Amino acid sequence: MCGIFAVYNYYGDVGEFRQRALELSKRIRHRGPDWSGCIVADNSIICHERLAIVGIDTGAQPLTNEDETLVLTVNGEIYNHKKLESELKYPAKFKTHSDCEVILHTYNEIGTDVCAKLDGMFSWALLDRRSDKTRFVAARDPIGITTLYIGRVSAHPETVFISSELKSLNEECDQIDEFPPGHYFDSHTNQFHRYFEPDWWAPKRIAANPVDYRQLRESLTAAVRKRLMTEVPYGVLLSGGLDSSLISAIAVREASRISANAQSDAEDIDTRGARYYPRMHSFSVGLPNAPDLIAARKVAKFLKTAHHEFTYTVQEGLDAVADVIYHLETYDVTTIRASTPMYLMSRKIKSTGVKMVLSGEGSDEVFGGYLYFHYAPNADDFHSETVSRVHNLHTSDCLRAY
Repeated sequence: MCGIFAVYNYYGDVGEFRQRALELSKRIRHRGPDWSGCIVADNSIICHERLAIVGIDTGAQPLTNEDETLVLTVNGEIYNHKKLESELKYPAKFKTHSDCEVILHTYNEIGTDVCAKLDGMFSWALLDRRSDKTRFVAARDPIGITTLYIGRVSAHPETVFISSELKSLNEECDQIDEFPPGHYFDSHTNQFHRYFEPDWWAPKRIAANPVDYRQLRESLTAAVRKRLMTEVPYGVLLSGGLDSSLISAIAVREASRISANAQSDAEDIDTRGARYYPRMHSFSVGLPNAPDLIAARKVAKFLKTAHHEFTYTVQEGLDAVADVIYHLETYDVTTIRASTPMYLMSRKIKSTGVKMVLSGEGSDEVFGGYLYFHYAPNADDFHSETVSRVHNLHTSDCLRAY
């Protein structure tokens, strides 16, 4: 998790505004405590607050191409960066080991079509200075795992603000909107454009293919495997339930396979993390003697993870609510309630030195795991509801987990 902040075509003296931009970017430094960067180009400012996960030695942002006509700030991870790099038609000089730099060079070749080629979770903003009229492009991942907002000043409609969180925009902008998942914004058209349009996206389009359990298993395994991309210690959130236990089991198995496989460098995905840190850490949280803690303990023992069990009191949970609201930027009761234990656990995870964890978020929405799904009147309505829930993941589970 990093923080990005950008201002395109600022209406005043951009040099004088630079210090103010740094102050606004600093408000989201909790997202990226490892380094900060800022580039002023033409009449725009691109800022970055970095959490170093991949390319920790060279991945400082904002990123630029060789002649600095392209400037990029990214929050997220691009799992297919090795594949995209191999598909570049023209030689590109990579300045970093960051998985995100490939966005810059792919955009250089194919423009905004880069969005549909990215496999990952991401929010990014790019300044294109290759022509007389500077172009600004911003994009958000298909489901909205990463947070992103766009702001305007009604007196200066030509200026665009972008930030990972609202708190960097609310004093400067009188119009703030959530950046829609699966879209990119293009200053040339001053509009959003949808790039993510899978055939299942329409809730009323009912799938007719028979279930393929082998494909399901292989897809889930591949999804977990490609997320073992890190240069820092990592782990899994483990409640002892089906979702987190399954993700944990796959992660432990795949990390072991990767660690033992000398040919893994030939893969299209980046598996360095499992080679650096083959032993998996697992984390659970709950009130003392909570059933989840007991179940997680059993799973961790079976999987032989380095298990960490945390407890909290009701008062500690109540004390954390204000901080949870500050970080989530929502007053949704269900989201806040579910996020409070995760917030407390995350603080304790940080103290262990682990910077990245996997979780089972989204599985109940995809597979109809919530109790009310049992009362669906028919299979078609069941399916439509799962798609609708995926549409709204960015307002709840994704917001909580990222």
